[in-house]
Amino acid sequence: MKTHWRRLALARQGLMSPQPFGKGLAGACRAIEHLGYVQIDSLSVVERAHHHTLWARVPGYRPEHLTGLIRERRVFEYWFHAASYLPMRDFRFALPRMSAYRSRTHHGDPRLAQEILARVRGEGPLRVRDLESRQDGPGNWWNWGPGRRALDQLFMQGDLMVRERNGIEKLYDLTENVLPAGLDLREPTLPEYAEHLLDTTLRAHGVVTWKQVLHLKTGQPLKEAMRGVIRDRMAQRRLVALHDDGLSDGYAEPDALERVPKAAASRVRLLSPFDNAVIHRDRLSQLFGFDYRLECYVPAPKRRFGYFCLPVIYGDRFIGRADCKAHRAEKRFEVLSLHLEDRTVDVDLFLPSLAEALQPLAAFNGCEVVQAEALRATPRAGRAGATASVTRARRA
Repeated sequence: MKTHWRRLALARQGLMSPQPFGKGLAGACRAIEHLGYVQIDSLSVVERAHHHTLWARVPGYRPEHLTGLIRERRVFEYWFHAASYLPMRDFRFALPRMSAYRSRTHHGDPRLAQEILARVRGEGPLRVRDLESRQDGPGNWWNWGPGRRALDQLFMQGDLMVRERNGIEKLYDLTENVLPAGLDLREPTLPEYAEHLLDTTLRAHGVVTWKQVLHLKTGQPLKEAMRGVIRDRMAQRRLVALHDDGLSDGYAEPDALERVPKAAASRVRLLSPFDNAVIHRDRLSQLFGFDYRLECYVPAPKRRFGYFCLPVIYGDRFIGRADCKAHRAEKRFEVLSLHLEDRTVDVDLFLPSLAEALQPLAAFNGCEVVQAEALRATPRAGRAGATASVTRARRA
């Protein structure tokens, strides 16, 4: 039975069909609205997480599409469980965090925050590098000291928003200048917020757990509100518990399996370490038997798999991880190692599918050549090594 729940989870994530959200910019917008958020990360060993996550689901996706969605006010930057892009329609559900942040005692300089706010009102949008101390020289005190902290505070409490981006550089403006007209700005009640979290997680994942729904969300009142929402929906038969299927604290909608694909094609997908499908590690382990950790923050001698391993999906299973690196200056995409952890995988069938998946990923990273000289399988997979290969990348 767990196989069906796995397929449901991958289907809801948009990872079981070629173009579940459409193509290009419109597809990227629908993907973010369906997923509820896409995590932002600055690591660029391969393409940054927010771009990689969308590219894995949206044919024809390009990084400038996300820039366009921000400029068109269809998505916005804020905090979900981490820095993320969120659908603009969900802005009101960011208000509780903004209010909570505003009520905290901060160690920054409130006078400085007001000066920055007045400057944006008077002079228009600004970037971090515009906040330069005339006394200390460009980029010193303002950029990394009190000025930067004040700017972050204004962003977190909702006075400023990111109006647009140029790469990793943000342009900040007054929130009222960024929000589209007619947007619902009512702060949700606690039960409304709990329902939003549950609905968003069910829509994006199909199978959810208690820890996943409240991932990095704190406070006993919210937990009590979520218990009430789940209790009411189970009483209304809108939610069923999956404890008998080996999913501790697992839930799904009773008719969810009716829309699950019957079988999965033997297609390989390489995901970002920050992909929505893998970010909830406990659920990933329970549902797929895949114990994934990102090791770039682990000291080199303690790494088991590699610095920046990408989770590998084969059909409807997570079967291993590939440590990859894009050498953009050389236009070379390198597979440093491959670790297969599923004993049932037929390596002779899998490797051609992997090579086919690597080519468009390399092209998306601006690389023309895929170098897989270190390609190998783990002993657990019953294969000591694989043939080295260098293939020409195909444009996505």
